[in-house]
Amino acid sequence: MTFATVNYLAYIAISAALTIWVAHTLSTRGRVFLVEFLRGNETLADSINHLLVVGFYLVNLGYAMLAMSYGEKPETVDGVLEALSFKVGLVMLVLGATHFFNMSMIAQLGKKLDRFFQMQRGEGGAQAAPAK
Repeated sequence: MTFATVNYLAYIAISAALTIWVAHTLSTRGRVFLVEFLRGNETLADSINHLLVVGFYLVNLGYAMLAMSYGEKPETVDGVLEALSFKVGLVMLVLGATHFFNMSMIAQLGKKLDRFFQMQRGEGGAQAAPAK
């Protein structure tokens, strides 16, 4: 086995494991937040949570697979460690950026839902037209 092959296999394993662990952690911990945010609507919270996880996997694993071929093929153990740490570091940054993007989308959704619920209760200043 060449150093490049060892690098590729380690990179795929570490990237996939990190992505799966982060997605699972965010999904299980985030569910409570989503249920509260959606005023107890567990079905909607689970649906949104699942969609976020699928998108998280697609973006992060897609990036990891594309980034695998970047850079020069290492020819030494030091080269493998340097290439691996650089690429895994990039994967971790993309995981973090994806997480913050998801959180901002949830916050925007929450604001829209809050305005909707306020209007339904008549708190938003504009009341619904009376039924005839």
